[in-house]
Amino acid sequence: MSLRLRYVAGVSPAKWLRAWADRRPDLPLEATRVNEDSQLVEVRAGDADLAFVRLPVDDDELHVIPLWEEVAVAVLPKDHAFADAESLALADLADEPRAPEQEDPAMTIELVAAGTGWAMMPHGVARLHHRRDVVAVPVADAPTTRIALVWRVARDDEDIQEFVGVVRGRTARSSRSGGQADATGSGGDARADRRARDARGAGGGSGRTSHGRRGAGAGGARRAGGQGRRKGGKRR
Repeated sequence: MSLRLRYVAGVSPAKWLRAWADRRPDLPLEATRVNEDSQLVEVRAGDADLAFVRLPVDDDELHVIPLWEEVAVAVLPKDHAFADAESLALADLADEPRAPEQEDPAMTIELVAAGTGWAMMPHGVARLHHRRDVVAVPVADAPTTRIALVWRVARDDEDIQEFVGVVRGRTARSSRSGGQADATGSGGDARADRRARDARGAGGGSGRTSHGRRGAGAGGARRAGGQGRRKGGKRR
C-alpha cells in the first residue's frame, strides 16, 4: 500500500517526499509527474490520492488548497535583444513573434531556441526545461498562475490530512491533532466540507496562501535571465 501523488511540471516535490519518508516510513509515497491537460484524471478516477495541480479547478467533488503563485516569464533566445533585461512588460513583447506553443513545454522551448519566437510560461516550468541557448525573463504585468493541492472529498482521511500537514509545514503532533479536514472545497470556505455538515457556519482561514515562502514555482524569478542592462525597447 502507498500514498499516490501526482504533480504537474514546475512543482518540485522532493522536500515533501523526504519529509514524508521520515514521518511515515510505513506508508511509501509514490510520486509521478502528469501533463497539465490531464492533471485531474487520475485523482477523479481514484487512481491517485492527491495531486499538485495548476488552478483553476472547478469540481465540487474535490478538496482544494491553493498554495503558491508562479511568476510568468518570457523564454527568449539567448541572443535576443531583450535577453539581458531584468524584467519586461507585455507591451515590450507586443510586436515580437511568438513560437508555436506545443503540448510539451520542452518542445516549445526547443522552438524558441531555434529562433521561431518567444514563449510565455510559469517560471517553474521554464526552470525545469532550462537550456543554455535560452533565457527566462520575468514579465511584470503578466497574470500569475497558482499551484494547489487537491484530493477527493470521498478520499479524505488521516493519511491525507497528514500529508497536507507536511506540505503546510506542520509538525507530526499538530498534524494529528484536531481531526478536521484542512481544505477548501471548489466553492467553499476554508475547513468547510466536514464542519459545515456538522456545525453549519464553522469556518477557517481563507486557504489562499501557504505559510512562509512562496514556493517552488515562484522562487528566484527575479534572477531569471541574469542581470539586466536594458528594460524594454524594440528589437532591431
